Amino acid sequence: MSRSTIGLKLMMAVSGIIFVLYVLLHMYGNLKVLAGQAAFDEYAHHLREFGEPMLPYGGLLWIVRIVLIVALLAHAYAAFALWSRANGARPNRYAVKKAVGSSLASRTMRWGGVTLLLFVIFHLIHFTIVKPNFNSSADAAAVKESPFVMVSASFSLIWVVLVYTLAMLALGMHIFHGAWSAQQTLGLTSSVGARARAKTIAAVLAGLIVVGFLIPPYYLFFTNL
Repeated sequence: MSRSTIGLKLMMAVSGIIFVLYVLLHMYGNLKVLAGQAAFDEYAHHLREFGEPMLPYGGLLWIVRIVLIVALLAHAYAAFALWSRANGARPNRYAVKKAVGSSLASRTMRWGGVTLLLFVIFHLIHFTIVKPNFNSSADAAAVKESPFVMVSASFSLIWVVLVYTLAMLALGMHIFHGAWSAQQTLGLTSSVGARARAKTIAAVLAGLIVVGFLIPPYYLFFTNL
């Protein structure tokens, strides 16, 4: 394996770790909806005030956004470069062997990443650029001022909940394979026991994130019935 390939794998691993840390924090924030409107709105408002007066209002969020954009570009570049090299170096006669031996998560890793990127774009438009008022009984001003009301109104629609569910399942598969691959890249799978431990960590992490992200939309959907 060339040094440049190792460098690309390290880039993918490090940028992936950044995303996982962010996803865990985001999941924690989403679970605040279980504590009610006041708790969730206070949390959302505190994120914008965090670091004041050393940071401007919303400064922390912009720092996080910049870090995530850089990590996304690095992750996408490394993934595309490794994908191109693998396709160029692999003879056609190994294609069947690859299809048989690879896991569902690894076979869907690339297209799963594209799907997640499309979902992120939808998610940003849905919750930041366009702040919808899906509930006709909700006051437009309340939706604008209260993140909880906005999120609750969104997840009162079954199609939004289903899109979110499919995206989280794709995220779970992506994180499982990504966490496993990152541990391989970082040299944490050098023995049978270490490989078993790495797969367990990947599975627990993926399961935790999927379940943690799906609790709020289903809680809000059934609460709004």
